[in-house]
Amino acid sequence: VVYMIDRYVVGGFYRMHAERGIDENLNAPGASFVPLAFAESSHLPRPGEKPGVSAPNRFYMYGVIGRLAMLAASYELEATDPEAEVYE
Repeated sequence: VVYMIDRYVVGGFYRMHAERGIDENLNAPGASFVPLAFAESSHLPRPGEKPGVSAPNRFYMYGVIGRLAMLAASYELEATDPEAEVYE
């Protein structure tokens, strides 16, 4: 799971389950959540430095995937009928 504000990744976590295989559902009792490591600021690019001098932004791909997911959701929302379920 990735949390984003605008186009920036601001948090997230991995869901893990020690008793489940790679092809099994992790949504079961015993699952644990491991946060993405955002605390180590030395692993993020430093603003103001020349490109390539500081470490690469290792969360960039999470942001790309998150933005693609938001784009897909917007297309799905646009394709839905706003009058599909009318509650009276």
